[in-house]
Amino acid sequence: MLSAGIVGLPNVGKSTLFNAVTRTRKAQAANYPFCTIDPNVGVVTVPDPRLDVLSKMSNTKKIVPAAIEFVDIAGLVKGASAGEGLGNQFLSHIREVNAIVQVVRCFEDADIHHVSGTVDPVRDIEVINTELILADLAAIEKRKDRQTKAARGGDKQAKAEVLLCEKLAPHLDAGKPATTLELSDDEKKLMREFFLLSGKQTIFACNVSEADLGALAEGKDCVAKPFVEAVRSYAATHFGTEAVVISAQIESELGELPEADAQEYLTGLGVKSSGVSELIRAVYHLLGLRTYLTTGEQETRAWTIRAGDKAPAAAGVIHTDFERGFIAAEVTHYDDLVALGSFAKAREAGKLRIEGKEYVMKDGDVVEFRFNV
Repeated sequence: MLSAGIVGLPNVGKSTLFNAVTRTRKAQAANYPFCTIDPNVGVVTVPDPRLDVLSKMSNTKKIVPAAIEFVDIAGLVKGASAGEGLGNQFLSHIREVNAIVQVVRCFEDADIHHVSGTVDPVRDIEVINTELILADLAAIEKRKDRQTKAARGGDKQAKAEVLLCEKLAPHLDAGKPATTLELSDDEKKLMREFFLLSGKQTIFACNVSEADLGALAEGKDCVAKPFVEAVRSYAATHFGTEAVVISAQIESELGELPEADAQEYLTGLGVKSSGVSELIRAVYHLLGLRTYLTTGEQETRAWTIRAGDKAPAAAGVIHTDFERGFIAAEVTHYDDLVALGSFAKAREAGKLRIEGKEYVMKDGDVVEFRFNV
């Protein structure tokens, strides 16, 4: 199962967000640095309202959503790449995850200490990115030194690694994360073997207060608005990625309430969601994951595949026999199926198709596989 690491400076709301996302109290959340030392791990179901709709259509007995793993990692401080704070431990934990959720403090609270004394989300992002990049620079320098002799001896793999290191070094030295360097497909494949910290896909979570969440939803001015705008701009220009607004404290508290009461509370604030559901879905897509659906009387399920997977590989997610003996896939898209109201009407309208081995699966495909082993 692919995982996303929740990172950020101390006291920005990482552990509170982890508890909210995983609906647990596994992560201790307190007002001092390094409250989290060993990473907490939780499996999170991906919110998908399509499952409920299909379940009603099929009179399903059971619903099984998709899932990903979230990891709550210790707070980082300036100098982590040189071992400050829990630096080495922090960096090793990031190396093990597939993507990063960087939590950024966008709330003012005199009772919650900020390690730098003031709230400045872009400065905080740059502190973390600098430490990740410095660690990566040290790593590629070591790799280059190790492979140079073999490259001179004619080793093609070593030569390719040295060339990639030489391409990465000035990019990183300019303060740019490895994810933003333009590379060929072969270079991207090779870079994955480097396990660079700044080479992991990143999304930003702007953690705002309860009052500001409602104000932002209504487009009103509030304390968090300039902070959020600054993070969104930085995320787009420096990472080519997005920033999601969340209120970790609200969501953590909502976890104690029945679903109907929780929704009523959010409605009272003037918002549809505290942002955590949107964050989970965004991380799922950030990891390059997509969902196809199956439905029937026994079960309605979301199956996880990678973007670009073809039908046989998707069938193999259910069982290796499905891929080995793949014949065809009977496919309709969720939107077409719901608009027409039934599989029979989808077939009549020509929206239920037979696809072969070269069909590239789309998120939201509703599928029944034909196979023979």
